[in-house]
Amino acid sequence: MKENLAQVVKVAVEEAQKAAAKATNDFLAKHGEAHFNCGFAWVVVSEKGSTKMGRALTANGFQKSYHGGLEWWNPSGNFTQDMTAKEVGAFEAARELSRILGVKAYCGSRLD
Repeated sequence: MKENLAQVVKVAVEEAQKAAAKATNDFLAKHGEAHFNCGFAWVVVSEKGSTKMGRALTANGFQKSYHGGLEWWNPSGNFTQDMTAKEVGAFEAARELSRILGVKAYCGSRLD
């Protein structure tokens, strides 16, 4: 079961990253890059790092969040500074993680 959960989480994070990258790239292709809203976006999962799920997420790029739970910064991997484009990607990643893993996940962001 432990190996199975680790593999499921690995695949879920990979799928979430693909969805985030596609959403971010599609947004940029349609709207271009805005140069006035530089910022960051990430995914937050309401899961403690000490649980089996939390350890599997941590092994796949999540880190402990200052505000509780675990977070994954810039899930799209895109180097744009456009916060809106990054938010679109983080939202899609959170939706995929919620769908596949059944965890409570949401998008966070802030201007730089």
